Amino acid sequence: MDLHDRMRGVAALAALTRIAVAVYDQKTDLLRTFIHSSEGDAALTRYVARLSDVPSLAEIAQTGHPRVVDDISCYNGAREHSRRVIEGGFRSSYTLPLLNHGRLSGFLFFNSPEPGFFSPCILHQLWPYAQVAAYIATMELDRIHVIQAAVHTVIRISRERDDETGAHLDRMSRYARMIGECLAESHTLSDEFIEYLFQFAPLHDIGKVAVPDRILLKPGRLDAEETAEMQKHVDKGRSIIDMMSDSFGLDQVPHIEILRNVVSYHHESWDGSGYPHGLKGGEIPIEARITAVADVFDALTSTRPYKHAWSNQQACDFLQEMSGKKFYPPAVDALLNNPSMVEAIQKQFVETQFD
Repeated sequence: MDLHDRMRGVAALAALTRIAVAVYDQKTDLLRTFIHSSEGDAALTRYVARLSDVPSLAEIAQTGHPRVVDDISCYNGAREHSRRVIEGGFRSSYTLPLLNHGRLSGFLFFNSPEPGFFSPCILHQLWPYAQVAAYIATMELDRIHVIQAAVHTVIRISRERDDETGAHLDRMSRYARMIGECLAESHTLSDEFIEYLFQFAPLHDIGKVAVPDRILLKPGRLDAEETAEMQKHVDKGRSIIDMMSDSFGLDQVPHIEILRNVVSYHHESWDGSGYPHGLKGGEIPIEARITAVADVFDALTSTRPYKHAWSNQQACDFLQEMSGKKFYPPAVDALLNNPSMVEAIQKQFVETQFD
C-alpha cells in the first residue's frame, strides 16, 4: 500500500506497522477481514465476527467516533481477533468507522507493536493520513456498490420475467463466499478476493435479461434451437458488463476481472463439456468454478413454478455424482463438508414468493 509506505516515511509514524479494513454486511451483522497492509505475516485474515458480539466496535459504529486502545493485551483471551492481533506482535490500535451517508460499511484499523503509540501528538500527525486512508477504503467499497446498484437494477427488471428471486441471489452468493473461504488456504485466495467474489457472484446470469420471453419463460424443456439461444446469455452478459464498464468507468473497480470471469465462464464444465468456450480444468477461473457449484446447489434446492425443491441430500448427491465432470471437486467438497453453514444460510434467506 503506497499510502502506508508514505506514512512510515514520517519518522514519528515509523512504528505504524499495520493498516487493515474490515467490511460489514448489514444483512447478516457480520464483519469480515478485507484488505490489509502489514509488516511481516498478516495478523488477521479470514476472520469473521458478528458486530453485535463486539461491543467496543458496535459503540464506535453507533457514535461514529474513533477509538484508541493503548494496550491490546488487556483484551487478551477475551476474543479471538484480539488474541490473533497480539500474536501478530501488535500492542496498540486506532480504529475508525467507515461511514457512507450515515451507513456503516466497515472499519479502518491502525496498529503498532508499541503500547501507547497512539498518543495525542501521534494522532495529530496521523489524522490527515487516516482521513485519506478512510476515503480510499470507502471509495473502493463505493465502487463495488456502484456496479452492484447498476447491475441489480437490471436484475430487478429481469426478475419480473425470470424465476430467480432475491433470496436465491442472497443464498448463492453466501455459498460462494463459504466455498471461497474453505479453499482460501489451499488456493491462496485473499480476503479481498473472497469479498469481491461474494459481491459479484449474484451477477452471474445478468445476460438473461436479453433472452426472449418465449424461451426464458417456457414452462417445458427447450428444444435444440431454443437451448442454443438460451446459452447466448453468457456472451450477452459479458457484453452488458463491458458496456457498463465503459459507461461508468468500472475498469477502475479493483478485481473487475472477477466479475467478467463469473459472468463469462460459470457454465463451463470441469471436463470441458460446458459452454460457451468449452474450457477444461484449470483453464476455468477459480471464481467461475466456485460460482457454478453455489448456483446449481441453490437452484436444485429451491422451489420454482415448474419444479419442486430437492432436499439438501439429493442436491449433494447430484453434486457428488457430477464432481470431476461438470464441477470442480474441491469446490463440491467445500460445500458438502459444511452442512450446518448451508442450513444456516437457508434459514436466514427463506424464499417468500415467486414472480
